[in-house]
Amino acid sequence: MSINGNYFAGVDVGSLAAKSVILKDGEIFATGLVPSGVNSVESGLNALNLALESAGLKQEDLTYIVGTGYGRVSAPYANKAVTEITCHAKGANYLHPTVRTIIDMGGQDCKAIRIDQDGAVVDFAMNDKCAAGTGRFLEVMAGVFKVELKDLGAIALSATDTVPMSSTCTVFAESETISLVARGEKPENILNGIHHSIANRIAGLFSRVGIESDVFFSGGVAKNSGMKSAIEQALKVTIVKPEIDPQLIGALGAAVIARNFSKKEGLWAA
Repeated sequence: MSINGNYFAGVDVGSLAAKSVILKDGEIFATGLVPSGVNSVESGLNALNLALESAGLKQEDLTYIVGTGYGRVSAPYANKAVTEITCHAKGANYLHPTVRTIIDMGGQDCKAIRIDQDGAVVDFAMNDKCAAGTGRFLEVMAGVFKVELKDLGAIALSATDTVPMSSTCTVFAESETISLVARGEKPENILNGIHHSIANRIAGLFSRVGIESDVFFSGGVAKNSGMKSAIEQALKVTIVKPEIDPQLIGALGAAVIARNFSKKEGLWAA
């Protein structure tokens, strides 16, 4: 492969997965996604190297790299570290410039973000004190029902009723779910209630920052069709669907920021 043009990378090391995106001439050129390990530096490099390999590039071919996610503080391969909220904002804006509101649900937290027409953050609220309303919460529920995490949404959408979930703590919700199963409630109706319970918690976050169309859903939980439907009902909105894996939005935004920073620093001109 002939190496021509400028390449910019974003690396997002989250609690459950490490992601990378490489841009060439402002377009998505390659991506990488791997499970996060205990070593955040290694996880980020693994994701970056996967993208580099698929693009036929070496790290030295990259003009600028931005790190984000919880692992950004220990990313020696990055030229700069930027918060994930800023990166998700830029990633959503890159894909859909009309987006003004972002729901970001990852493994350990959930964020409600409002942005302007340039993808700059106007306001945000964050649930990071409890696992309820996060990917980890849904992992626990998948374990209770002994089903694959990826199947939870489809099961919830098959429900004929919604069983209310009163517990907001992951530990208590697990016990409550087991009790509901023992009582004879259908798994799909319980899961439907769980998804709606999470959606109501998200609605509480947006009561603090407000909602403006268009609305975008990023993070690993955005792959869950039942969660998307429950949030749309709770917020009374239609969510814009990203053209790429929603887990990559933070890394994409980091790559966009890498491109912007390198231009400001005179590393390229276009």
